[in-house]
Amino acid sequence: MKKSIINTRVIHRYLGFFLVGVLAVYAISGITLIFRKTDSFKKTVIKEIILDKDTQTKDLGKVLKIPDFKVDSTQLEMVYFKEGNFNQKTGRAIISTKEYPYLLDKMMKLHKATTKSPVYWLNIFFGLSLLFFVISSFWMFLPSTSTFKKGILFSILGFLMTILILFI
Repeated sequence: MKKSIINTRVIHRYLGFFLVGVLAVYAISGITLIFRKTDSFKKTVIKEIILDKDTQTKDLGKVLKIPDFKVDSTQLEMVYFKEGNFNQKTGRAIISTKEYPYLLDKMMKLHKATTKSPVYWLNIFFGLSLLFFVISSFWMFLPSTSTFKKGILFSILGFLMTILILFI
């Protein structure tokens, strides 16, 4: 039994060191995602896009990839909307968007990766590693020690707190 405790501790330790960078990325992007419905951390980016002159006003939102698109007004060949404007004569659209800085945007895409992303395997590996940390932490101390017993108590309290928060 002592040999398995030592091996588990060694794996736990070096896997922890290995994942330090990934943990930092997930922590930063996770905290940032809490504010995703605000403009916190975002910067204004103005883009000029040349569209087909025949683009219909009703198709602008889809073509410009603007959710909940709504035209505010139309004057001569100009179409005005909340995010910018479109010149029907020249096909020139100017839009203003709020975007995360490059590195933070990449971090958030990693955090929200799906199976369509080429790095989704990292999310799976990270999740399995965290699960290993949860399970292996119980092998860090002998069950007869007070540290182990307190660890069990704190684990139960943490679990109950999480369940309570889920239903608030």
